[in-house]
Amino acid sequence: MSPPSASVSIHVSAPPETVYELVTDVTDMSGWNVECESAEWVGPIRGPRPGARFRGRDRNGRRRWSTLCTVTVADPHRVFAYGVRAGGLLDVAIRRFEITPSGTGCHVEQSTWDTRGPVLRLLGGLVSGVRDRAARERADMLRTLERLKAAAEAVGAPPSTGG
Repeated sequence: MSPPSASVSIHVSAPPETVYELVTDVTDMSGWNVECESAEWVGPIRGPRPGARFRGRDRNGRRRWSTLCTVTVADPHRVFAYGVRAGGLLDVAIRRFEITPSGTGCHVEQSTWDTRGPVLRLLGGLVSGVRDRAARERADMLRTLERLKAAAEAVGAPPSTGG
Protein backbone atom coordinates (compact mmCIF):
# COMPACT_ATOMS: atom_id res chain seq x y z
CA MET A 1 0.00 0.00 0.00
CA SER A 2 1.20 3.53 -0.72
CA PRO A 3 2.11 5.93 2.10
CA PRO A 4 -0.93 7.50 3.77
CA SER A 5 -2.18 10.95 2.81
CA ALA A 6 -2.07 11.85 6.50
CA SER A 7 -1.03 10.07 9.67
CA VAL A 8 -0.79 11.03 13.35
CA SER A 9 -0.07 9.11 16.54
CA ILE A 10 -0.39 9.44 20.29
CA HIS A 11 0.47 7.50 23.44
CA VAL A 12 -2.54 6.35 25.48
CA SER A 13 -2.24 5.26 29.10
CA ALA A 14 -4.85 2.53 28.72
CA PRO A 15 -4.70 -1.09 27.55
CA PRO A 16 -4.91 -1.85 23.82
CA GLU A 17 -8.17 -3.72 24.49
CA THR A 18 -9.81 -0.54 25.81
CA VAL A 19 -8.70 1.53 22.83
CA TYR A 20 -9.77 -1.16 20.35
CA GLU A 21 -13.22 -1.38 21.95
CA LEU A 22 -13.62 2.38 21.57
CA VAL A 23 -12.49 2.61 17.92
CA THR A 24 -14.63 -0.36 16.87
CA ASP A 25 -17.80 0.84 18.62
CA VAL A 26 -18.88 2.92 15.64
CA THR A 27 -22.25 3.74 17.23
CA ASP A 28 -20.38 5.74 19.89
CA MET A 29 -17.69 7.16 17.57
CA SER A 30 -19.15 10.67 17.68
CA GLY A 31 -18.07 10.88 21.32
CA TRP A 32 -14.42 11.18 20.31
CA ASN A 33 -14.23 11.51 16.49
CA VAL A 34 -14.07 15.18 15.51
CA GLU A 35 -15.83 14.98 12.13
CA CYS A 36 -18.37 12.25 12.95
CA GLU A 37 -21.86 13.32 13.95
CA SER A 38 -23.24 9.77 14.20
CA ALA A 39 -22.75 6.25 12.85
CA GLU A 40 -24.76 3.05 12.76
CA TRP A 41 -24.20 -0.50 11.57
CA VAL A 42 -26.14 -1.42 8.42
CA GLY A 43 -26.63 -4.73 6.63
CA PRO A 44 -26.54 -8.31 7.88
CA ILE A 45 -23.00 -8.22 9.38
CA ARG A 46 -22.86 -6.09 12.52
CA GLY A 47 -19.83 -5.25 14.59
CA PRO A 48 -16.12 -5.05 13.88
CA ARG A 49 -15.68 -7.82 11.31
CA PRO A 50 -14.40 -7.63 7.73
CA GLY A 51 -17.31 -6.99 5.41
CA ALA A 52 -19.42 -5.24 8.05
CA ARG A 53 -20.78 -1.89 6.94
CA PHE A 54 -21.74 1.25 8.77
CA ARG A 55 -23.22 4.56 7.71
CA GLY A 56 -21.51 7.67 9.00
CA ARG A 57 -22.96 11.13 9.16
CA ASP A 58 -20.23 13.74 9.17
CA ARG A 59 -20.11 17.49 9.53
CA ASN A 60 -17.91 20.53 9.12
CA GLY A 61 -19.70 23.54 10.55
CA ARG A 62 -23.03 23.78 8.74
CA ARG A 63 -21.98 21.36 6.00
CA ARG A 64 -23.11 17.76 6.44
CA TRP A 65 -22.65 14.60 4.38
CA SER A 66 -23.13 10.86 4.61
CA THR A 67 -20.65 8.04 4.03
CA LEU A 68 -20.96 4.28 3.76
CA CYS A 69 -17.99 2.48 5.29
CA THR A 70 -16.93 -1.15 4.91
CA VAL A 71 -14.66 -2.79 7.48
CA THR A 72 -11.57 -4.22 5.77
CA VAL A 73 -9.45 -5.18 8.79
CA ALA A 74 -10.58 -6.05 12.31
CA ASP A 75 -7.60 -7.56 14.13
CA PRO A 76 -8.65 -7.46 17.80
CA HIS A 77 -6.66 -5.06 19.96
CA ARG A 78 -4.30 -4.26 17.04
CA VAL A 79 -5.86 -2.90 13.83
CA PHE A 80 -9.20 -1.56 12.70
CA ALA A 81 -9.54 -0.26 9.13
CA TYR A 82 -12.36 0.59 6.78
CA GLY A 83 -13.01 1.95 3.32
CA VAL A 84 -15.16 5.05 2.98
CA ARG A 85 -17.59 5.75 0.14
CA ALA A 86 -19.31 9.10 -0.37
CA GLY A 87 -23.05 8.64 -0.56
CA GLY A 88 -22.39 4.91 -0.64
CA LEU A 89 -21.23 5.11 -4.28
CA LEU A 90 -17.75 6.59 -4.72
CA ASP A 91 -14.56 5.49 -2.96
CA VAL A 92 -13.10 8.48 -1.14
CA ALA A 93 -10.79 7.21 1.62
CA ILE A 94 -9.32 4.40 3.63
CA ARG A 95 -9.08 4.91 7.40
CA ARG A 96 -6.88 2.82 9.69
CA PHE A 97 -6.17 2.67 13.42
CA GLU A 98 -3.09 0.73 14.53
CA ILE A 99 -2.66 -0.03 18.22
CA THR A 100 0.72 -1.13 19.57
CA PRO A 101 1.13 -2.18 23.22
CA SER A 102 3.70 -0.33 25.30
CA GLY A 103 4.84 -0.71 28.88
CA THR A 104 2.52 2.06 30.01
CA GLY A 105 -0.49 1.52 27.76
CA CYS A 106 -0.34 1.69 23.99
CA HIS A 107 0.69 3.72 20.98
CA VAL A 108 -2.18 4.58 18.61
CA GLU A 109 -1.62 5.66 15.03
CA GLN A 110 -4.46 6.88 12.84
CA SER A 111 -3.83 7.04 9.10
CA THR A 112 -5.90 7.90 6.07
CA TRP A 113 -5.48 7.43 2.35
CA ASP A 114 -7.33 9.84 0.04
CA THR A 115 -8.63 7.60 -2.76
CA ARG A 116 -10.56 10.29 -4.65
CA GLY A 117 -9.70 11.24 -8.20
CA PRO A 118 -9.16 14.89 -9.23
CA VAL A 119 -12.83 15.60 -9.98
CA LEU A 120 -13.98 14.11 -6.68
CA ARG A 121 -11.30 16.09 -4.82
CA LEU A 122 -12.74 19.29 -6.28
CA LEU A 123 -16.35 18.29 -5.55
CA GLY A 124 -15.40 17.03 -2.08
CA GLY A 125 -13.90 20.41 -1.26
CA LEU A 126 -17.15 22.09 -2.26
CA VAL A 127 -19.31 19.66 -0.24
CA SER A 128 -17.16 19.57 2.91
CA GLY A 129 -15.77 23.11 2.77
CA VAL A 130 -12.21 21.73 3.02
CA ARG A 131 -9.75 22.67 0.27
CA ASP A 132 -6.52 21.16 1.66
CA ARG A 133 -7.80 17.77 2.81
CA ALA A 134 -4.41 16.36 3.93
CA ALA A 135 -3.70 19.32 6.23
CA ARG A 136 -7.23 19.25 7.58
CA GLU A 137 -7.04 15.47 8.10
CA ARG A 138 -3.84 15.78 10.15
CA ALA A 139 -5.37 18.48 12.36
CA ASP A 140 -8.68 16.61 12.79
CA MET A 141 -6.96 13.26 13.42
CA LEU A 142 -4.75 14.81 16.10
CA ARG A 143 -7.81 16.26 17.84
CA THR A 144 -9.61 12.93 17.38
CA LEU A 145 -6.73 10.98 18.95
CA GLU A 146 -6.53 13.44 21.85
CA ARG A 147 -10.26 12.88 22.49
CA LEU A 148 -9.84 9.10 22.06
CA LYS A 149 -6.97 9.20 24.58
CA ALA A 150 -9.12 11.08 27.11
CA ALA A 151 -12.00 8.62 26.64
CA ALA A 152 -9.75 5.55 26.94
CA GLU A 153 -7.92 6.87 29.98
CA ALA A 154 -11.23 7.70 31.66
CA VAL A 155 -12.26 4.04 31.28
CA GLY A 156 -9.13 2.86 33.03
CA ALA A 157 -5.38 2.89 33.03
CA PRO A 158 -3.40 -0.29 32.29
CA PRO A 159 -2.66 -2.59 35.20
CA SER A 160 0.48 -1.79 37.17
CA THR A 161 3.58 -3.72 36.17
CA GLY A 162 4.66 -3.95 39.80
CA GLY A 163 7.12 -2.01 41.74
